[in-house]
Amino acid sequence: MKCMQCEESLAGTGCIKKGVCGKSAELADEMDKLIATLIELSSATIECRNTDFIRELDSHIVDSLFMTLSNTNFDMQRIKDAEAVSDSLMQRAGKRYSLFSGTYGVDTYDSDEDLRSLKQLLLFGLKGLAAYYHHAYVLEAEDATITAFMRKALSSLMKTLSAEELIALNMECGEVGAKAMALLDEYNVRMYGKPEITQVRTSAGTRPGILITGHDLKDLEQLLEQSKGSGVDIYTHGEMLPAHAYPAFKKYDNLVGNYGNAWYLQKDEFEKFNGPIVATTNCVLIPKDSYKDRLFTTGTAGIQGVKNIEAKDGRKDFSEVIEMAKNCPAPAPIDDKVLTIGFAHDQTLALADKIIEAVKAGAIKRFVVMAGCDGREKVREYYTRFAETLPKDTVILTAGCAKYKYNKLDLGDIGGIPRVIDAGQCNDCYSLVVIANALADAFGTDINGLPLSFNIAWYEQKAVLVLLVLLNLGIKNIMLGPRLPVFLSPGVADVLVENFGIKGISEPTADRVILNIQ
Repeated sequence: MKCMQCEESLAGTGCIKKGVCGKSAELADEMDKLIATLIELSSATIECRNTDFIRELDSHIVDSLFMTLSNTNFDMQRIKDAEAVSDSLMQRAGKRYSLFSGTYGVDTYDSDEDLRSLKQLLLFGLKGLAAYYHHAYVLEAEDATITAFMRKALSSLMKTLSAEELIALNMECGEVGAKAMALLDEYNVRMYGKPEITQVRTSAGTRPGILITGHDLKDLEQLLEQSKGSGVDIYTHGEMLPAHAYPAFKKYDNLVGNYGNAWYLQKDEFEKFNGPIVATTNCVLIPKDSYKDRLFTTGTAGIQGVKNIEAKDGRKDFSEVIEMAKNCPAPAPIDDKVLTIGFAHDQTLALADKIIEAVKAGAIKRFVVMAGCDGREKVREYYTRFAETLPKDTVILTAGCAKYKYNKLDLGDIGGIPRVIDAGQCNDCYSLVVIANALADAFGTDINGLPLSFNIAWYEQKAVLVLLVLLNLGIKNIMLGPRLPVFLSPGVADVLVENFGIKGISEPTADRVILNIQ
């Protein structure tokens, strides 16, 4: 085991005995083996022109990469089943494994530290790309150029390439990532309408409930449809909060609010919820015994000993979850707040004239992008303190679960414009790019010329992909925390600092000066 893909990976070595996430060394090694089969498949089929076979292969690659994302799948058998699919596809292609000889970890990618680091950066970006593309294709979106790049990039991991070639592949991953995020945005709107500014309660009701967490809006839709009229309330958790802003979900009276906070608090919050929990994607932890029998997973998510609800002809049957909920107590209250959400790009751009006027009048002096991931480390309290100490003429642009560090603070507004503009899930980071580009056009500059700073928190591989997207767009001087990725070699870290101005965090007051926030 040598896992260094998440922000909590042990410094210097990565996790080598057991993951901080709870992943065993045996499971980590099996995931490395699965990735090796994907690299082999991509290399062996790069010239294949059988469209039906390639579509099946691409679906397998996307879902398999997603399963190896942090806090997504802890089920050894599911990983081995995916390897068996790889073996079957390789046989059908008339090829044999050839690149690997019993070792599958990151050290096999390259003996040179910097080249290996660039390949890891690319692999983790590909995992993030797979997650975003998965969310799009379950909504019946498809773009063969995205999956073709994924196969090309995977096949490159075992090739002898120069640093320049690998940097170019990482930048291309950012370019393709922006395309995948735009595709997901398009299909979310097609399916569920344009998000609207919406207020969401965080209180607990008196009826039994089902808690749904993760990112899969289609799962939420099916759960709501199957549970209406049952007497069971549906609560969102974590990254599902933005679902309340979509018009299609507003018709369901049983969608009553958001319960709890970010993913890392789930062991306490799931226990207090009392009813069943549906974990739809990543950001699920190995559960306590106290609620393990109330936890269900779907899709690529998986935990050994927890029932996974598979799709049959596109439909997932949540009847067992609903029946269980009817016999459970109501959720125990955690807090009672009102959160204002729904500032995706269309809704925010509808306020563009008001925002631009506030900037010209000096009422808004600075925008700060504080998107990304939340996490359990105490050092992440930095983001709460940073938000609290920002001048009152500063507006926060956010997406992802990082917002849980400050979205319940009373930061007020500027002439009716909230000081926290919440664009949605980490899946909705594309909205922040659209908003920034629109503001740049309005002021006749580029993004780097705006009164805009980036102070981003990262945790897992979707955040790595978002970083590559931002770098490919030419955005500079990004502050990244709570620490830089441990998979970055000193040489690669120096390149990012010198060419892009990447910075680590220190203290809020000092960082405000560095980010030109007066």
